[in-house]
Amino acid sequence: MSSLFSFISMPGTSFNGPLPQLTPQEHLSAGLLAEHVRVLADEIGPRNIWEPPSMATTVSYLKKTLRSMGYQVNIQEFSAYNVIAQNLEVEVRGTRQPEAIVVVGAHYDTVAHCPGANDNGSGVAVLLELARLLAKSLPERTIRLVVFANEEPPFFYSKSMGSRHYARRSRDRRENIVGMLSLETMGYFNDTPGSQHYPFPFSFFYPDTADFIGFVGNIRSRKLVRQSITAFRTHALFPAEGLAAPAFVTGVGWSDHNSFWKEGYPAIMITDTAFFRYKAYHTVQDTPEKLDYQRLARVVKGLVPTIVDLARLQP
Repeated sequence: MSSLFSFISMPGTSFNGPLPQLTPQEHLSAGLLAEHVRVLADEIGPRNIWEPPSMATTVSYLKKTLRSMGYQVNIQEFSAYNVIAQNLEVEVRGTRQPEAIVVVGAHYDTVAHCPGANDNGSGVAVLLELARLLAKSLPERTIRLVVFANEEPPFFYSKSMGSRHYARRSRDRRENIVGMLSLETMGYFNDTPGSQHYPFPFSFFYPDTADFIGFVGNIRSRKLVRQSITAFRTHALFPAEGLAAPAFVTGVGWSDHNSFWKEGYPAIMITDTAFFRYKAYHTVQDTPEKLDYQRLARVVKGLVPTIVDLARLQP
């Protein structure tokens, strides 16, 4: 029991009670998030390398959006199943220790026949909104925002993942990535008791209502989980739960952060817990109207200072 407590014990207290009214900035964020998801899921639809037009349109949209914010977009090309795929990267360079890097990433591909509004249009939308809000910031460490190709099956857990190529290149370059945040399936919330599920035995320790955002990592990334959720709980008026558990626990390693673990970097996933609450996961029903963009905007508002805190030199 004591070892289990070490997995679930997190600093601070999750926000509880009625959510405050949205600020004008949060209203703006909610509208922009909804528009990004609409374009990705409704206009473009299923996105994977076997549908080249949709992938090309997605990459074009991401480049255009990021460049409109003033960023230079760096492209990493790689081959998977004899098809060229692209990761896209922008950065806010650190002012005092630029060689120390915080990576924030999200995959833009979907499983076949799935419009991918939540998985992972929500994560990409959050990354784009974070890029907008962080563009004028002056972090002490460098912040990189990256969109990855090829996270979904058949690439998942393989060397063909876009994030695996990126993390391996970072290791080859001996880059000092002090933390990686994977934005994964973030936009579905439900206030109904019993709407949240977990792998055994975590249902005994976490709330059964799907109204929170989760911070999840492996044991080696426990410090990063605790740092991130501490910052989020400090800055955000929104429920947040944290878990640092062995990678074999179902779902703990199911996103791009796993690629960074393989290269020895600390990395976590920020998620609404996907299939543990979202019935439309990996189906044709994963459509934009199911997401709660106002709550997602609140998450974004909390993540901006969280990322800035991670990009601050530690005493």
